[in-house]
Amino acid sequence: MLHVKNVSMEFYSEYDKIDVLDDISFSVKEGEIVAIIGPSGSGKTTILNLIAGLIKTTSGEIIVNGKIGYMFQRDHLFEWRTIYKNIILGLEIQKNLTEENIDKVLRMLDIYGLWEFRNSRPSELSGGMRQRVALIRTLATSPDLLLLDEPFAALDYQTKLIVSEDIYRIIKQEKKTTIIVTHDLSEAIAMSDRIIVLSMRPAKIKKIHDIKLTIEGEKTPITARNAPEYRGYFDKLWRELNER
Repeated sequence: MLHVKNVSMEFYSEYDKIDVLDDISFSVKEGEIVAIIGPSGSGKTTILNLIAGLIKTTSGEIIVNGKIGYMFQRDHLFEWRTIYKNIILGLEIQKNLTEENIDKVLRMLDIYGLWEFRNSRPSELSGGMRQRVALIRTLATSPDLLLLDEPFAALDYQTKLIVSEDIYRIIKQEKKTTIIVTHDLSEAIAMSDRIIVLSMRPAKIKKIHDIKLTIEGEKTPITARNAPEYRGYFDKLWRELNER
């Protein structure tokens, strides 16, 4: 689905050059959820912006097989539009508001508990529900690869747990390949199949972990936290992030 090959990134100001990424390489397979973690300022969001094509690499190559959907930290819902109108905004911009796509949006509104709020305004919804709306808006354009940039950062702890369950369920049900950037180690372990650990800037890849948890029944971000391997992953990731 995605190949990032020997990517380096530099930013220039009027007086200085900032080296952000240094020879980053990784791949993401179809259906995977991959988390990217690292110290603040290590270039996690820069990697998403490069994958999305919002900025160009200084060197290296990024190959994406399919369409990209990008869900930013903030929901960016427009108060003057209803929830339904917010969700179809991307389709309107793409001039792709077909009967098939409208039916898909209505199906997702129904399945994911937003049907009765379709004519509401964003201010009438909780923070968690707004994030659900933002994800459905992103999915409405039928992306093959989903990029999530700190999607739960603005939520309190209890709401974050509930919304992460919602978002994880939607991603799995819609069978979306996903890259999630997060500062939250618990969130990374609970949601992802693999975790990429970045070093301080200029960021290199320190380690890539395959996350294998022993869970009775269905895996969710909450049940994952009860897996016997969970604590070991957390301690290992904590050490790697704090190593100099």
